[in-house]
Amino acid sequence: MSTIAFDQFALTRIADFARSLSRLHQASRRQPIDDDQLDREFNAVCMSIWGYTTDDFSDELFSLEDHAWLDTLDEAHARIFAGEQGYDLVDDHGMLTDWWGYCWMILAEKRGLLNPENRAAARAAIEEKYLAAPNVIGVIVAR
Repeated sequence: MSTIAFDQFALTRIADFARSLSRLHQASRRQPIDDDQLDREFNAVCMSIWGYTTDDFSDELFSLEDHAWLDTLDEAHARIFAGEQGYDLVDDHGMLTDWWGYCWMILAEKRGLLNPENRAAARAAIEEKYLAAPNVIGVIVAR
């Protein structure tokens, strides 16, 4: 029996959370869609599944090996990796457009990076970056 045969009912089907994002990607083929809108939808999907987004941890928390692995990741290996971690990256039309970002989140979860301490540090770094920009006198953060 194959070691990559997964129980499809035991997997978290990310596509179920990403319907709005998938519609936005489809609409972007016909008309320009603001990248910020896509980012907000992607973050909404991540919040629905993990309670965290890619803004809630620093890239530096991943090892060099993790970065190298992510850089060489293709759709086939992403699907296998996600399945091994309990996630499905496929919708009714094939692989999800944002599969790489979801793998980033899955790996962060696997490495234990999704925690309040990393969130606070990442948010502080973002605020510091904004405050260092010219003409910025404050940052409003919803908590």
